[in-house]
Amino acid sequence: MTDTQDITTESHERAASAVERLRLAEASLARRRQTDCGPSENARAAMRYILERSDEGESVTPRAIASHLGISAAAVTGILDRLHSGGMITLRENPDDRRSKLVRAFDRSTDLEDIDPLTARIREASKELDPDVAAAVADFVERITRSVDEECR
Repeated sequence: MTDTQDITTESHERAASAVERLRLAEASLARRRQTDCGPSENARAAMRYILERSDEGESVTPRAIASHLGISAAAVTGILDRLHSGGMITLRENPDDRRSKLVRAFDRSTDLEDIDPLTARIREASKELDPDVAAAVADFVERITRSVDEECR
């Protein structure tokens, strides 16, 4: 193998290894968040979804949250109960379907980054990347994300 091939192979192996370490770190973080760090990952994802949809002017129902997160309606009920008791959301009757509720963020001044401070640190780190490198990283991570999403389906 030439020196260029060695460097290329090492770079590819380093990228794959870095992604695997990221997956392990994310799994560890998810476990810690279940017990030590406030709202669970699903609760954080639900709150981000509620805020994003509200910002788009859309109404949010528990069913939409369940579908978005890929979890059961019963799990969403538990999440919404905790978010409601924590003062993060309000629930009101859905005027279009009285069997359903509409979910709204209680405090619209809540910044998505306040819900997940890790997001702020990731965004700051990404600003240090050269735009071409950032585009290449984004393409690579999107390919990895699709691979993860396709697993066990």
